[in-house]
Amino acid sequence: MTLVVDASIAGAWCLADEKTDAADAVMDLTQAQQTWVPGHWWFEVRNMCLVNERRGRIDADGVRMFLSDLVRLPIAFDHEPQELPVLTLARRHLLTVYDAAYLELAIRRQAELATLDRKLAAAARAEGISTLPA
Repeated sequence: MTLVVDASIAGAWCLADEKTDAADAVMDLTQAQQTWVPGHWWFEVRNMCLVNERRGRIDADGVRMFLSDLVRLPIAFDHEPQELPVLTLARRHLLTVYDAAYLELAIRRQAELATLDRKLAAAARAEGISTLPA
């Protein structure tokens, strides 16, 4: 099976107070399954790190170590979102374009979607996409 991972999962990998067994299980799955993220994931994850560094939830060394570990994961970047389906999904489920891009990618790749975002998970299930954590 193929997997699409959103930034909320990466946040749980990065921030000690957000770690969960379910997010750790998704990290394990990235080693065993083809894993994809949309191109904006790179920016979204780094922005999440910087915002939380400013809030004192992680320090600069923690960010550096996390990002160093993150780039070692076998995650492929998809830079070919389909504009009309992304916009249609965003409108249908009242999602941001960013979140709709994760859903469009999961649909296009026939993948499960790993997210901790309840609204995105509900939209995925409504579109017939399996979500993790279940």
